[in-house]
Amino acid sequence: MDGANHSMVSQFVFLGLSNSWEIQLVLFMFSSMLYVASMMGNSLIILTVTSDAHLHSPMYFLLANLSFIDLGVSSVTAPKKIYDVFRKHKVISFGGCIAQIFFIHVTGGVEMVLLIATAFDRYVAICKRLHYLTIMSPRMCILFSVSAWMIGHIHSVVQLAFVVKLPFCGPSVLDSFYCNLPGLIRLACTDNQLEFMVTANSGLISLGSFFILIISYIVVILGVQKHSSAGLSKTLSTLSAHITVVVFFGPLMFLYTWPSPSTHLEKFLANFDAVLTPFLNPFILTFRNQEMKVAMWRVCRQLVSVVLLAKPMDGANHSVVSEFVFLGLSNSWEIQLVLFVFSSMFYVASMMGNSLTTLTVTSDAHVHSPMYFLANLSFIDLGGPSIASPKMIYDIFRKCRVISFGGCIAQIFFIHVTGAVEMELLIVMAFERYVAICKPLHYLTIMSPRMCIFFLVSAWMIGLIHSVIQLAFVVNLPFFGPNVLDSFYCDLPVLIRLASTDTYRLEFMATANSGFISVGSFFILIISFIVIILAVQKHSSAGFSKALSTLSARITVLVLFFGPLILFYTWPSPSTHLDEFLTIFDGVLTPFLNPIIYTFRNQEMKRAMRRVCRQLVSYGKIS
Repeated sequence: MDGANHSMVSQFVFLGLSNSWEIQLVLFMFSSMLYVASMMGNSLIILTVTSDAHLHSPMYFLLANLSFIDLGVSSVTAPKKIYDVFRKHKVISFGGCIAQIFFIHVTGGVEMVLLIATAFDRYVAICKRLHYLTIMSPRMCILFSVSAWMIGHIHSVVQLAFVVKLPFCGPSVLDSFYCNLPGLIRLACTDNQLEFMVTANSGLISLGSFFILIISYIVVILGVQKHSSAGLSKTLSTLSAHITVVVFFGPLMFLYTWPSPSTHLEKFLANFDAVLTPFLNPFILTFRNQEMKVAMWRVCRQLVSVVLLAKPMDGANHSVVSEFVFLGLSNSWEIQLVLFVFSSMFYVASMMGNSLTTLTVTSDAHVHSPMYFLANLSFIDLGGPSIASPKMIYDIFRKCRVISFGGCIAQIFFIHVTGAVEMELLIVMAFERYVAICKPLHYLTIMSPRMCIFFLVSAWMIGLIHSVIQLAFVVNLPFFGPNVLDSFYCDLPVLIRLASTDTYRLEFMATANSGFISVGSFFILIISFIVIILAVQKHSSAGFSKALSTLSARITVLVLFFGPLILFYTWPSPSTHLDEFLTIFDGVLTPFLNPIIYTFRNQEMKRAMRRVCRQLVSYGKIS
């Protein structure tokens, strides 16, 4: 991509798997069911390994990494395949095709290295048991994980470096349901030797990894048979699951090393590899493991207890404390009155402002553009203040301010979901402004409806995962007392300090998770705004003041939103009064200011709001 447009083809057409409605229905049911089961199974494994202390060992660390990769493997091609099953016109953009190939080869490369690392772990555990923890140290496990990702990325970039500049003049039809290198290379308008490169890279890596794994298992079996014939059956049982997983390499070797595979066979193998293998991996590697099954039951019971807002239902009552007492903001009647008026006024104004923004964007056709993705931000700002503000206002004049254990956990869950979603949406909106200012001609192509939906779904998934990971460590902590929170709402740092156990690691986890996410998102946004300003200044000095005006509102929101969060989650021992002030500021004032900063300064938005208000008034008069 050196400035010249080598590619006349802007999109590729998939022929799909079948045109028969009956077969399409079977494929839709089969693929959807296996994809959902794969996502749930692998997510449960990751959650179990990260949250259960009994599984903090090298073997389970590698299995959790393998499950994480299987989440990616299924998600690269399966969602689009399911979406396209009943569609007549199955297309993918050139950029989307390249992205699919990139992620297929990254996840494939990482999975191969992780399977080799898992085989090495089993070899050390069986043949060098006394030295297991020395060899498979945390540093070695992290080295395996980092090496796997580096090799996966290098492998994928090397593949694409040769392909991305090929001339594609036509045809643009791929007899498949996804983009892969052999099929794409055959469409290039040039005679090249790239198919040999693909075979040498992907094919030989698959074959090499397969034989390394098979040889390692043979070495383990021979080693055990030599030292102890009694342990052979146990070893065979342990390794049988791992050997079954090596079937994953069968489709890969056939696809990348067979000279001219049958199209139908190629589609069947690709389908098997994309949907069935990630579904089978959790069953083969973990659900046969007794220790893993027990840990999964514990985690499932914890999740049920969180959903039902009850205490953990594992037979033992870890938490003697059934409720927590808030000290509130002040015992002075004058200050309470000021706080009540201030909080009520801003909460009502915030709800009205954000509701009006959401209603305007959804109902007025003039503002149906990606920029008004901020309706999602307003929707989140409706939820954010509603988690803690109503209870805070209700409790201001009360002497006994209490919240149940389940209510406290629910507050923490929703605070972290909405907080993380809001951070992701702010990053998305910064990206949208970058495209609008720096690439105006490609704006509607890049910020397509599909891309907007992808951003939105990703934001909610990240928010939910972030919140569940936080709670998985906290929900089973023992709370024997005290039960007094010097605050007006529940959040992780203050709750963890009340646990009747050593909480140093948990406090560090809260900092690493929430604190680093806040700091990371803040710097990503600041850097993106600097890039936009420099790009505008370089191309057009006249547009510099307009860009500054557009971005000034967003920078204001950044400081208001991220400032309290960063101080709250990264400062070692914040002052209680400062802590409470920042919390009120972030929980009540920021959601009120967001609609003012983002929308009420926008002329187009103000006109749309007036139209909506006039419609509402006319409906009121008619009724």
